[in-house]
Amino acid sequence: MELLTLELPGVRKIASGKVREIYDLGEHLLLVATDRISAFDCILPNPIPHKGAVLTSISAFWFRRFGFVENHVVATEFRDFPAALQPYEAQLDRRAMIVKKARPLPVECVVRGYLAGSGWKEYQQSRTICGIQLPAGLRQAERLPETIFTPATKAASGHDINIPWDECRRLVGDDGAEQVRALSIRLYEEGRAYAANRGMVMADTKFEFGTFDGRIILIDECLTPDSSRFWPADQYTLGVSPPSFDKQFVRDYLETLPWNKTPPAPALPPEVVRKTSEKYLEAYSRLTGDALVRS
Repeated sequence: MELLTLELPGVRKIASGKVREIYDLGEHLLLVATDRISAFDCILPNPIPHKGAVLTSISAFWFRRFGFVENHVVATEFRDFPAALQPYEAQLDRRAMIVKKARPLPVECVVRGYLAGSGWKEYQQSRTICGIQLPAGLRQAERLPETIFTPATKAASGHDINIPWDECRRLVGDDGAEQVRALSIRLYEEGRAYAANRGMVMADTKFEFGTFDGRIILIDECLTPDSSRFWPADQYTLGVSPPSFDKQFVRDYLETLPWNKTPPAPALPPEVVRKTSEKYLEAYSRLTGDALVRS
């Protein structure tokens, strides 16, 4: 079933984001990834079939794989959910996880390994990414000489705002900043190496961390097409922006419209919805070696 909104009678919703709904289960939280999709910070009216299941299932895959960092997962299999949620299997199975109540850190941990997106635009102007000086002569989509950590914060409008390293240290403390930087770079580099063996280039990503019982743990999502830029290795070419496993079809379509990128967002044609869904499903199958949807 496709899911744009979700109400669970008897279960208290405490937040609703661009994609996820968050419910209070008492000791834990329930995170549900809907099939909503946003572009240019606007939520679109169409659901993308299977998107929520892809996001949750890919995150669960990585959380299991990265044993060197503690994460917030309590349960990802619906059969392990509490009895109060069992009537909602159709809405929750594969798209929901139960997690610890961590306190999110006020920084977005962005890691970049390739010259792409806003980083490429900045590099063309100043030979920097988020103020970090880079060598001259790099081309679009080129692998950086070394992985860089470029923290950010969220503005009230939902945009990410890049911040310097000293501001990251001020927000989370010297020890905390060093810890999340080291963990973020290791997570990205191990994920990038794994993805390379699956025919994918992981250009950059974003992690979130929180504190739980005084420890810093990995929270939210992990190395999904919504939080990361994945390129198919067989279509990767220097000097151009490679196709990606995310919202590319949506953004490309919206750029053709006379829309001012403010709500309400226009509806998507069926072909754009279908192609976007296929890209999310392909990302899952490439990374996990499994098929989320059986033909």
